[in-house]
Amino acid sequence: MADTVSLSDARNGLSELVNRARYGGERVTLSSRGKPVAVLLSVEDFEALEAMEDAADVRAYDEAKAADDGERVTLDDLREDLKREGQ
Repeated sequence: MADTVSLSDARNGLSELVNRARYGGERVTLSSRGKPVAVLLSVEDFEALEAMEDAADVRAYDEAKAADDGERVTLDDLREDLKREGQ
């Protein structure tokens, strides 16, 4: 679990928090009025998160492409179908 620090405390100790994330690999949750609003993490953690998201996007694309039956509908045809269905 990430350590939680209020924004006001983070302002006073930003360098320390950045070093904890950068060198210690910690993830620090920043809160405002007791609610989490952001997370401070290392560049390595951020890049790993981005890579996971990219991989998930590629998988979703591959799945959508595999499921594509080749049928295409124009926007006008879609609008007409929706009107007929009462939407």
